[in-house]
Amino acid sequence: MTPSEMIRFETSIADAFNRGEIRAPVHLSDGNEVPLIDYFRQVRDSDWVCCQWRSHYACLLKGVPEDELRAEIMAGRSISLCFPKQRVISSAIAGGILPIAVGLALGIKRVGGSELVHCFVGDMMALSGIFFECVTYANNFQLPIQFIVEDNEISVCTDTKATWGRKNLWVYDAKLRPGLVHYYRYKSRYPHAGAGKRVEF
Repeated sequence: MTPSEMIRFETSIADAFNRGEIRAPVHLSDGNEVPLIDYFRQVRDSDWVCCQWRSHYACLLKGVPEDELRAEIMAGRSISLCFPKQRVISSAIAGGILPIAVGLALGIKRVGGSELVHCFVGDMMALSGIFFECVTYANNFQLPIQFIVEDNEISVCTDTKATWGRKNLWVYDAKLRPGLVHYYRYKSRYPHAGAGKRVEF
């Protein structure tokens, strides 16, 4: 899938939301097409992808057909998309996907599987206690998991740097195994939720 194809899909969802056709919250992506495409080159069909509420692009890159993804979004499940066939799991609960992802990785290790878990979180969640605990556990027990921090520099409408009083948006001080945490920054044209036009559900 190309960046233009991803943008076309997300723009169509934004337009549908602004027309009031989606009667539930949506969290849209923009500006991170290239970093995601680059990252997904290493993701295999057998791997698990665990997402937060902003997961449309990850679903597309993991092979979820556009018509199936669109149907779920239009049905109001944009922020909790799950596609077992493509091994995609999402959670709308802040931080909720982290222990699920670690549990999957632990299960894979216990049965001697070769799959890898790819767990996506935002920059604010990457500064939370649950992230520290899950990354530390995964590191110490050598679990087959990678954490991807997607940094758009805001949490809802709050500047992440100002909230935590720090110059760097994400710093993890512990010594981690190489590849455990992947980090990238991007800017989106969309607000935290919705598509820039208020819609009453």
